[in-house]
Amino acid sequence: MSSLREKILSTASNLFQTQGINSTGVDTIVAVAGTTKMTMYKYFNSKELLILEVLKQGHQDFQTWLSDKLSANTQKPSEKLQKLFDYIEEWITSPEFNGIGFIKAAAEFPKEDSAVHQLSAEQSLQFREYIKHLATEANIEDADGLSLQLSLLFKGAVQAEQMTRGSGAIKYAKKAAKILIDGALPN
Repeated sequence: MSSLREKILSTASNLFQTQGINSTGVDTIVAVAGTTKMTMYKYFNSKELLILEVLKQGHQDFQTWLSDKLSANTQKPSEKLQKLFDYIEEWITSPEFNGIGFIKAAAEFPKEDSAVHQLSAEQSLQFREYIKHLATEANIEDADGLSLQLSLLFKGAVQAEQMTRGSGAIKYAKKAAKILIDGALPN
């Protein structure tokens, strides 16, 4: 990937997270990235395509980070499920946390026929499927139900922490997740 393309992508990602997607114009992106509109449009034919790429990259980065954490520090499938919210808490309480792209993007692009909204919904479902996979590996009977419950806790904690840093929402979500997971694990 071109270093200039990466810089535009990184700049847009930071601006979208801190200022909002709709509030960040192309002029601001190119000024902060130190490039021109023509160069930006060489790599991304439209602002919408840039937004989609930012969402894809952010989602992939988070999924990779979380998977690496779970794989490196846990052996058994049930341990991975139990540790899930420990690592989510680590991520949410890090100074770099600015929310999660697919939640913010869905709020800014509420029309279901929008490509940004559709990608956001797809990424939300992919995260839920990731949790379902962990639950299935841990022999949870209702893996689908548990994945829905845990993804709702995750989204709620992210929203609360995004709105009010240090709200403590993740600590309570983590406690609720433990209760749900413990109740779902086979005896």
